[in-house]
Amino acid sequence: MSELLDELEAELVAVTEELNDPSLSSDPKRLRSVSQRHRELDEVVATYRRLKATVSDLEVAREMVTESVGEERELAQMEVAAAEADIPRLEEELRLSLLPRDPNAGRNVIMEIRGAEGGEEANLFAKDLFEMYTRYAASRGWKVEVLSSSPSERDGLNEVTFVVKGEEAWPRLEHEGGPHRVQRVPVTESQGRIHTSAAAVAVLPEAEEVDVEIDPADLKIDVYRSTGPGGQSVNTTDSAVRITHLPTGIVVAMQDEKSQIQNRAKAMVVLRSRLLKAEQDRQAAELSEQRRSQVGGGGRSEKIRTYNYKENRVTDHRIKLTLHKLDRILMGDLDEVTEALMADKRARQLADH
Repeated sequence: MSELLDELEAELVAVTEELNDPSLSSDPKRLRSVSQRHRELDEVVATYRRLKATVSDLEVAREMVTESVGEERELAQMEVAAAEADIPRLEEELRLSLLPRDPNAGRNVIMEIRGAEGGEEANLFAKDLFEMYTRYAASRGWKVEVLSSSPSERDGLNEVTFVVKGEEAWPRLEHEGGPHRVQRVPVTESQGRIHTSAAAVAVLPEAEEVDVEIDPADLKIDVYRSTGPGGQSVNTTDSAVRITHLPTGIVVAMQDEKSQIQNRAKAMVVLRSRLLKAEQDRQAAELSEQRRSQVGGGGRSEKIRTYNYKENRVTDHRIKLTLHKLDRILMGDLDEVTEALMADKRARQLADH
């Protein structure tokens, strides 16, 4: 292990030198790759150096215990105890930092939410989820930019697509993808009966142009007149844009902006991110044939999480976590859920390595 860590320490020196090379700025893809590798190595090497320093301090303190008396000996014993406590913690930090780095770490997140099973009640729940994530983002100092939204008849959301920009957005939101089930009395229910509905959430890492190469010849671009709920005209020009990626069949449509150029730019952001996620899923599927799609059919039986209003309960079925604070979670208090999912991912990674 120490031999590997010494090699990583030497690699950090080389990568730092490359990062300081002025010519690197002319190659954005290479710059991104080198910068990411520097961040990865810097974390590992910093922990390794702290561990080496603590081991050295422990040896010195133990010598002082045997050679000193009185107060000096007591101080040395305290230093020994502190170092002995720090070493296991630093070793665990080192193990975690050596785990394979998520290629999406540091990226912004594109989230898509749509009402699934349950009619208008599902659309109302989709809006509740959107507001929950918006509040969570605000609590962490992240920015949210809505790319497109389609309101439903009763002030819900047929679907909404938005970008979450901020530090740790990806590791804290990556596990939100999948069917979310709600159990409550709908506003449309006159007899007070509890209904079960579902909304589907997809989570995509935001891709940059250097991440995904798109041949313009592979795109079919249609423009049309924007329309709002009920079909009324939003404007009188063909500003809405629908882009079809012919090789994959992925379709992205945007109409919220009044400018065709703006709608096209937003559509390309989502298209690149979907293509990046599709390629990452393909690679993951090669390693695990049992991997399932995030969203699936959006059916109630495929849920990843249940929100039960009567019991003020939220249950994440993947990690068997149940919290009786639905009201707080809907207000954006998601840290306990996201941190439990992040811890579960780390535990599985450690078990595999």
